[in-house]
Amino acid sequence: MQYRNFPMVPRVVFGNGSFQQLGEILMPKRKNSDAPFIFFVDDIFEGQALAKEIPLLFNDQIIFISADEEPKTEQIDVLVQKIKESFTELPSGIVGIGGGTLLDLAKAVSIMLTNEGSAADYQGWDLVKQPAVYHVGIPTISGTGAEVSRTTVLMGPEKKLGINSDYTPFDQVVLDPNLTQGVPKEQWFYTGMDCYIHCIESLNGTFLNAFSQSYGEKALDLCKEVYLGDIPLADSRDKLMMASWHGGMSIAYSQVGVAHAMSYGLSYVLGVKHGIGNCLVFQYLEEFYPEGVALFKKMQEKHKISLPKGVCAKLTDQEFDIMINVSLGLVPLWENALGKDWKGIMTRERLLALFKSI
Repeated sequence: MQYRNFPMVPRVVFGNGSFQQLGEILMPKRKNSDAPFIFFVDDIFEGQALAKEIPLLFNDQIIFISADEEPKTEQIDVLVQKIKESFTELPSGIVGIGGGTLLDLAKAVSIMLTNEGSAADYQGWDLVKQPAVYHVGIPTISGTGAEVSRTTVLMGPEKKLGINSDYTPFDQVVLDPNLTQGVPKEQWFYTGMDCYIHCIESLNGTFLNAFSQSYGEKALDLCKEVYLGDIPLADSRDKLMMASWHGGMSIAYSQVGVAHAMSYGLSYVLGVKHGIGNCLVFQYLEEFYPEGVALFKKMQEKHKISLPKGVCAKLTDQEFDIMINVSLGLVPLWENALGKDWKGIMTRERLLALFKSI
């Protein structure tokens, strides 16, 4: 039996105000004054206090990026080219500050600075050949698990699929719950539900093992405390940040399932953001995750979140075909959800009916 020797994030700092240690953390990693740190920052922070606290030195650069759309392979290629043309040597490192979109973008750029070709060439499993440049993840919203996962999810010319590799995980993560203050309620719910759905899919999957289960169960307990309990807001931020971390770890030795596979298809065709995409799909998956869906609806009711209806109502047959193809291309997700004979269970017709219900 050959077990996967997965990498984990080697260094993490957790605590309110830990962002203030960033300069001290980066200093030993600076190669020289000509090798900058590039900071990719969610553009909602432009002109805000957080952007002013970024510890810039020498020719470091902040690049503000909109998180309105999920990162694209073409966008990664443009950013990599821009960095290579702007500096005489490779950066000392890449720092991503924001939600899952910014963290995935930072991971992808750090990989593509040392690997030839387009980011689209590396969408899949274990295709990356060269180690990435040093990269740091600093989440400002909790739930996606992007800060701890070995994937960076990208929209490519033909599919939505991650660069899943041993070189993808961050070298350093800064978990500062203070940075998640002020997140809009709907976004807080959708992103937190991404974490919750990670747990449900991992804990109910055929790949489940004690490693995944231990992280998944803890993340699930924390999600229940945050979304069904009555705890102080500051505690809620701390707990959701750790739920995201544990939820991401739960799929390191496991996988996600039906909701994520369908959400990728939905996102590819309609541009639906990942968190809300998972919610749109998950509400109709009682046959696969009965207890999980029931609890999801309870959380939704408690926080008065109403999901849009008729999202797929106006799609053409061709668009449904693309959506189905993208979803069915995620073989490990389906195998985890339904077993090795998943193709006999999730037929194109059955998947079409599920998409039409959304």
